[in-house]
Amino acid sequence: MLTAWLVLPALLAGLALGVGLLAEAASGRRAPGALLVPLGVAGLIVAGQATASFDPTAELTIPLALALAAAGYALAIRRRRPLRPSLPPLLAFLVVAAVFGAPVIASGDPTFAGYIRLDDTSTWLALTDRVMEHGRSLDGLARSSYEAALDFNLADGYPIGVFVPLGIGGALAGTDEAWLVQPYMSVLAGALALVLYALLGRLVADPWPRALAATVAAQPALLLGYAQWGGIKEIAAAMLLALAAAAAVRLARGRGRRRPAATLRAAVPLALAAAATLAVLSAGGAVWLLPPLALALAVAWRRAGAGEAFRRALAAAALVVLFALPAIVTGAVLPPTSSPLTSDTAQGNLFEPLGAVRLAGIWPAGDFRAGPVDETIANSLIVVALAAALAGLALAAWRRARPPLVYAAGTLVAVAVILLLGSPWVDAKAMATAAPAVLMLALAAAIGLAARGGIVRRALGAAALAAIVAGVAWSNALAYRDASLAPYDQLAELERVGELTAGEGPALMTEYQPYGVRHFLRDADPEGVSELRRRLIPLRNGEGVEKGVNADTDELSPHALFVYRTLVLRRSPAQSRPPAPYELVWKGRYYEVWQRPEDGGTGVDGRLELGDGLDPTEALSCAALARLLAGERRGEVTAARRPGTVVVPLDTAERPIGWPAGERVVHPASDGTVSARFSLPRPGDWRAWLGGSVRGEVELSVDGRELGAARHLLNNYGFFIDLGEAELGAGPHELELRFTRADLHPGSGGRPEPAGPVILTTTEPEDAELVTVPAGRARELCGERLDWVEVAPAVP
Repeated sequence: MLTAWLVLPALLAGLALGVGLLAEAASGRRAPGALLVPLGVAGLIVAGQATASFDPTAELTIPLALALAAAGYALAIRRRRPLRPSLPPLLAFLVVAAVFGAPVIASGDPTFAGYIRLDDTSTWLALTDRVMEHGRSLDGLARSSYEAALDFNLADGYPIGVFVPLGIGGALAGTDEAWLVQPYMSVLAGALALVLYALLGRLVADPWPRALAATVAAQPALLLGYAQWGGIKEIAAAMLLALAAAAAVRLARGRGRRRPAATLRAAVPLALAAAATLAVLSAGGAVWLLPPLALALAVAWRRAGAGEAFRRALAAAALVVLFALPAIVTGAVLPPTSSPLTSDTAQGNLFEPLGAVRLAGIWPAGDFRAGPVDETIANSLIVVALAAALAGLALAAWRRARPPLVYAAGTLVAVAVILLLGSPWVDAKAMATAAPAVLMLALAAAIGLAARGGIVRRALGAAALAAIVAGVAWSNALAYRDASLAPYDQLAELERVGELTAGEGPALMTEYQPYGVRHFLRDADPEGVSELRRRLIPLRNGEGVEKGVNADTDELSPHALFVYRTLVLRRSPAQSRPPAPYELVWKGRYYEVWQRPEDGGTGVDGRLELGDGLDPTEALSCAALARLLAGERRGEVTAARRPGTVVVPLDTAERPIGWPAGERVVHPASDGTVSARFSLPRPGDWRAWLGGSVRGEVELSVDGRELGAARHLLNNYGFFIDLGEAELGAGPHELELRFTRADLHPGSGGRPEPAGPVILTTTEPEDAELVTVPAGRARELCGERLDWVEVAPAVP
């Protein structure tokens, strides 16, 4: 946690400040202190993209960033540039970063949000891994899901700019980027607050009220909601667009004609912000940049004349092209997309198109796709925010506060164009990016009313300010409550598996786990059975496995399975033992690693899989064995002998009134207890597993004795939570599952996840006894409880 939430932010802020000082020195003009770190982030993106786009220079990215930052600090010392931070913007940065990171920070683990909801973060990690070492080159990569993810994105021009600072921070901190992605997004959000603080200078003169406005405006509900889904580009774009507007107005100011060199130098901050925006959004960034830049051009025209205005615009455009040259050369202009950008039916994973009222920044719902928890109160707060935003726009025009006016008006024009032409999924992202501008205007107007005038005016302003702040805080508290946090211990173990299996591929994951095959196992040439496959991994019936679905090794065609030397399997009570040639080489709390001999060991003439999705075993029937052997009496038959499981369905158990139930599962809709009776066929050490996911906490007790507990563990469909082990006797027993729903723990709210059934088992796949008999004596196995039966060919 210290590395993630203290070391990384300090490293990035320190690097960005140095690069920002260098950009300031290059421009020839002192920049507002609040803009230095955001300007430095833009500089890191632009400079890093230049080296990280190409294989020969990719490993120079970190030395380049360090050199630029060192040069910036050296020039600041030489220029005697004071570096003492101002407390109000610093607190705005820290508070916003804390709000965006609150669910992860409160969890106590360096994990990330958005797990299960969206798997885009796994792709961001794959891209970061690759570009920091090899740029966009895919040379040397074997066919795998990792390679397929890169091929779809990098090879087709996906913008990489936003991932470069993350890769730099990960390398310098010595920590996997998976544990740093949430702190990185929080730093970007804090940088957004700094830019808003600088923009508000002409509207809110007092530093502390201005810091309050910047702090609240930087956390609109929709933007924070995307941050909880891994929306790294939306946060970066929101910050860079505000920075571009601020830099454009600074370039536009000043009367008279400047020397060409001075004009070019003055355009550096704007060019960095614009080029960084294009590095994050590719060509789509132009839609966002053109309206505010056109307004800034109008300001320059009025103050310095048409000729000088166009000279400044030309200087900025030339620098933007220069800074964006790596993207242009590599063809990273129009990135690939999984859905149409303008289709009315392209909703991604939205429930329905989002209304434009979400631009107000207030949306009290744990999931921004759903309706507010109280529509009456929510609508009242939204009306207040939108009315205040209109008043703020008028106030900015009246006071000729050009920076916030150019930013807000330009952003609103851009988002209007996108809402008119874009798909619902694109519209939602656009509103998240633009929402800070609306909130900024609303807060500026409310603070302006509360700060001056008569009692009525002050009271009205204070009430509006309180309503807006309360609405944003309420929205974000619900987002905190409903966050979907990745299981840190499980993924950290997968990171360890990746280290153990490096070079031992190809590897197969039968679990749908994009973070495994796109990131942690990348050095083992991994493939997922239902994830970005390069090879067909069919089921026994020849059909493929649908995306997001898990498959047991028994369900897969043996010939397809034997392609993979290494199997990385999620521990489960329903997991079959892999075929006989595979042996267990490593076991953790969550995963097992099985390997077959490197030089073969895949000779199997026939195979009979037994059991079902809840019990991997069943009694072998002589008829099924006869069909497998088809009269063959040569060769050998190998069987995996192991006891069966005990399945306790929860849909028939005693449960609180109002809890929905499905096949063997319940949906815990509140705090409550589920009670069920079951019987064990034999005494022993029994391990209990709960199917599904838990958002709050679940505690299991058997016969009044506590067995184990789990909190906020999310699974993809078909997997189980280990709730502990106890020695139990044969015969009847009673279990209780106590569910605790929403409390102060992050992610404890949200829609109830299905839970169940409970499965009890005394063995796991490695405990299966492999029994080998000649084919002529195979009937001896009839009636035994087996996992599978294999027929090996006769030796000539």
